[in-house]
Amino acid sequence: MTKETPVQPQFLVDLPVPDGQGIYTFPDDLHRAHQTHTQQLAARHRNHDHRVLEVTAPHTRVPYYIEARTPAGRPVLVIEPHHDDFALSASGTFLARPRPLTVVSVFTRSRSVHPALEATYADVDTVSELRDREGAAALAPFAARRHLLGHKDAEPPYKPYDPELLDRVTEELRRIAVLHPDAELLAPAAVTRHPDHLLVHEAAVRLGCTWFWEDLAFWSTYALASCDQHLFRTRTGATMWPELVDITDTVLDKVTVLRMHGSQMHPARKMYRPIRYAFTTAADLVDGHGLYAERFYRTEESTC
Repeated sequence: MTKETPVQPQFLVDLPVPDGQGIYTFPDDLHRAHQTHTQQLAARHRNHDHRVLEVTAPHTRVPYYIEARTPAGRPVLVIEPHHDDFALSASGTFLARPRPLTVVSVFTRSRSVHPALEATYADVDTVSELRDREGAAALAPFAARRHLLGHKDAEPPYKPYDPELLDRVTEELRRIAVLHPDAELLAPAAVTRHPDHLLVHEAAVRLGCTWFWEDLAFWSTYALASCDQHLFRTRTGATMWPELVDITDTVLDKVTVLRMHGSQMHPARKMYRPIRYAFTTAADLVDGHGLYAERFYRTEESTC
């Protein structure tokens, strides 16, 4: 991975640790830490610090504050299955190491929302429009460009993806990739068995992608059930090499990004789960100093 200069936080907030006594209090501890972080940024915004953006969560309509990033270095073409996949799995890294981003969302027609919200968002058009706004809000701090391919997502009970759809998606992605010849491709590793993730992963491989994020598709379980891990290792063998990125300094901003996807992660306190997993991931950091991390994979032919 390119060694960009990490973003340093402007205000320090004591980060909660979901271990020891915090094993039970972490959801509320994280919520309070994020509130304090938001209040500090709101004060800068009121003082006309133009680096701080106000972003409003489309579902809850609650405003949050986050420092805009200044992208630098080699561009990245991100291929995500759904609007929230980049945010869940890789946003902390690009908050810490901003690069020019173009994000392609493949399955953008959906009726998938949190079960508690199904009566409010009851049809494909309503859900799709909401999730589009959520995706735009979540990507605003990155100054990312967006492409929506408009495919309908898979619904349970899940089945293997259609090979003809894979061919169509690959060709659509190829046409976009041609317009970004200098960009590094980034896509999901498909640790999860979700057919949309498996399809997007295969399409990215066909385009020459060698850099993948550990996808947290089913965010309540993080695709980390032993059967998913076993199948992932069976599919990939020794071809995928993990690399970790310390996101400790930007983990509270990642919470803000996740808050934009309120139709999926509801209520707000439940968003502690991806952050709890980032704490577990950080245990594998080589230097052992970071509290939170995201995991990526490289194919053995690629170099960091």
